[in-house]
Amino acid sequence: MLVKDRAASGIGASTLPRVWHSIDWKATAHRVRNLRRRIYRASQLQQPNRVRSLMKLMLRSRANLYAAVRRVTQDNPGKRTPGVDGQLARTATERDQLIQQMGRYTLGRVKPTRRIYIPKRNGKTRPLGIPCLVDRVAQAMVKNALEPSWEARFEPHSYGFRPGRSAHDALQYTWTCLRASCKRPWVLDADIQGAFDQISHTFLMQSLGNIPGRALIHAWLKAGYLEAGSWSATERGTPQGGIISPLLLNIALHGLENDLHQHFRYHRPRNTPRIRYTAKGARYRIVRYADDFAIMAETRLEIERIVPFISSGLEKRGLQFHPDKTRIVHIDDGFDFLGMTLRRFKGHCLTKPDKNRVVEQLRSIRCWLKQPPSMTPEGVIRQLNPILRGWAQYYQPGVSKDTLQWMSHQLWRALWRWCLRRHPQKGKRWVRQKYYRTLQGRQWRFATEVKDGRGKRKMLRLFDLGDMPIRRHILVRDTYAPDDAAQAAYGEQRQRQRSRLYWGQDKQPGRIARAQAGRCPQCGELILNGEKLHLHHRHPVQQGGKDTDDNLVWLHKVCHQQIHARP
Repeated sequence: MLVKDRAASGIGASTLPRVWHSIDWKATAHRVRNLRRRIYRASQLQQPNRVRSLMKLMLRSRANLYAAVRRVTQDNPGKRTPGVDGQLARTATERDQLIQQMGRYTLGRVKPTRRIYIPKRNGKTRPLGIPCLVDRVAQAMVKNALEPSWEARFEPHSYGFRPGRSAHDALQYTWTCLRASCKRPWVLDADIQGAFDQISHTFLMQSLGNIPGRALIHAWLKAGYLEAGSWSATERGTPQGGIISPLLLNIALHGLENDLHQHFRYHRPRNTPRIRYTAKGARYRIVRYADDFAIMAETRLEIERIVPFISSGLEKRGLQFHPDKTRIVHIDDGFDFLGMTLRRFKGHCLTKPDKNRVVEQLRSIRCWLKQPPSMTPEGVIRQLNPILRGWAQYYQPGVSKDTLQWMSHQLWRALWRWCLRRHPQKGKRWVRQKYYRTLQGRQWRFATEVKDGRGKRKMLRLFDLGDMPIRRHILVRDTYAPDDAAQAAYGEQRQRQRSRLYWGQDKQPGRIARAQAGRCPQCGELILNGEKLHLHHRHPVQQGGKDTDDNLVWLHKVCHQQIHARP
């Protein structure tokens, strides 16, 4: 893949930098963000020739290459999982070599994916296709070029795998449609069977049109996969392990909402003026998160009326409803959607955690604690705290206080049994004094003393799910896209709101994040962009630096590594 830039360190440079840690990530992020915004704007203005030119510029951009390599080798959770070539890039030298290798990337170098299987919640397994390292980097580059163009066209109530949107937005919009004053109490709770594995390649390529990178996308779709040393062709579907696969799924499912609204609309009475169609006047409300979606209507008959229409639309895409996960329900009976249960109680629609999901999560921790009790209390706390915080933050916008307190009690019981198993010859009073403390006026807090970076002892305690305050999520605008320069101020406002929920108001981490305006000073990107975070001491601890607000700054893990790697 030929990359060019117009600057000495960018497009047009004769040689690529040989030192990974010398890359200016702030300038790199600025160039990629600027190109994405230009593609988005040209798509909004319906300028196809300009869109094609800008997409070619993005594909040849050296800044895009650097950003793709960083995402694949450092930010992506699957960075330690190799493809069929077994290649990984864990060090700066290997990433320099990967950048040089991408300069020779062509269609003929596309390789099949490596097939692996991961367990599902129902006991079955899900197949994953893991592309080679160079293919993943190329997919990240193509995604940066393709995504802004489609973000300008995607339907407003599609929330899955899209920048600036989340599952909480989908749940909040669903709750808004089903609350007390709702006139559409009947719901089609639908799920697509094997969406990633069954997408029609023909329909997908027709939807993409004649765009730069089309041949590469077609080569990735037709590359096949290797399993147990044998190659198998892929006539349909896109590998779930591919970076570009979620975007391709959204492209394939694009149009269902618009087709539904255009085909089923309220009839305009005679002698009434013609009005412009809006979603508020639609007969149905639809919300989609990837392959899960819900359609709301006034009566069951109207839901039954659209099922054949949606089925035919899915058949064109090579897809079909999941027979066990698709049903028509009334909001009074409730339905599960994205890990939450939406149901109307006494005239009020409530969003509560899914009981089956909660029990499954607790069962997994109980099984983990039943392993040989060789782990120390510090190891248990450090292992469980990120998991518990993730649960609490996901359930925070719903009516979850009682559920979180019940989960906290169940975890206390599991940990108490773990403590007793570690010391079968000791009494319960001795076990309590060893593992539990009274902190902030509260007894029976599972905690232990550890040493910090300066060798001082501090108390490390288990996060209590019951301490998480419940706050309603603020729904994102229908038209919002991070690539829209006109909505940059709105994006900053949402980032501040999210930061207040994530960090809290008075805690030191929140104060530090607000002091740096929610951005990483090293790369200039938002702190809460999905990457891991580290606290950096401006004045090193070894030289007498203190843990004060003015000496601490939040950095992305990759940016933190870059600072300490420099001589």
